Amino acid sequence: MSDENVKQQPDIQAQVQPTPLRCLTGAVISGGLGYAAYSLMIAIATTFATKPIHSDNPMVVNIGSAVRTLVVGVIALGTGIFGIVAVGLLALGVQLLVQQLTQKS
Repeated sequence: MSDENVKQQPDIQAQVQPTPLRCLTGAVISGGLGYAAYSLMIAIATTFATKPIHSDNPMVVNIGSAVRTLVVGVIALGTGIFGIVAVGLLALGVQLLVQQLTQKS
């Protein structure tokens, strides 16, 4: 194929403006995912705590401990990110609501 036959379409994307309802919906979804990730993290940490590593080899114990820490840490990071996003979207929704109320009066 030659480049002459390819039609270039303009890259027009309609920018959707945020509304308080969209922000609240996003905050609820993000908060729900954050709570689910938190519950998963607690369940995994409890499982790891109740089942210790059985080995006489110190290398196995160290690697197992590192892997367990990394697994719980990654899930905690996801939980924190979802929580921060939920709080940010909620704050943006409140800000947009206040702006709408002050512009009408």
